[in-house]
Amino acid sequence: MPRPRRIVPALLLATLFTLAACSLSIRTGNGDGPTLAGGASEVIGDADEGVAGVQEIRVAKNDHTSASVDYTLRPPAGGAHNPEWWNCGFYDEPVLDENAVHDLEHGAVWLAYSPDLTPADVEVVHDLARANPKVLAAPYPDLGAGEAVVATAWARQLRLDSVGDERLTKFVEVYLDGRQAPEPGVTCTGTSLGEPLR
Repeated sequence: MPRPRRIVPALLLATLFTLAACSLSIRTGNGDGPTLAGGASEVIGDADEGVAGVQEIRVAKNDHTSASVDYTLRPPAGGAHNPEWWNCGFYDEPVLDENAVHDLEHGAVWLAYSPDLTPADVEVVHDLARANPKVLAAPYPDLGAGEAVVATAWARQLRLDSVGDERLTKFVEVYLDGRQAPEPGVTCTGTSLGEPLR
């Protein structure tokens, strides 16, 4: 009587190969080096923490990487990020997502504002950054149509069509060094990246 073939080791080997390939998950970006799939995130729904409209975000990873990251949410609310954070404060030029996400890890709030804001509206954002040393504020060219500012903390985000919306200030108050951040209370200054405007 012929012996039955053993297919279990072959299936096990194929499964292990697939898992190893998925864990590497590195693909080439636009000629700028590798892009890691560590920027995956998912909007879960209303955070329901006292500020209407804030969305809770499920963040897939929290690793440090020197590579560029392909974030599924823009601006990102967490994920793999650069080992060096961007100095908190106000900027009139965009900052890199990978560095800003490191600020979020430390409990900072990131105010990504539309480059098309009027000078008076930009000054509202600037005032929030002046009043709160753990706010990173910078223009963000990829905001959605009609979005004036997107307030982001680690795993939380609020999209607003006006900087005059009172929820903007409330977001900063509630989520600055919030418990949802992996490392609340850690500084977001003292690196070589960025010289904020006063």
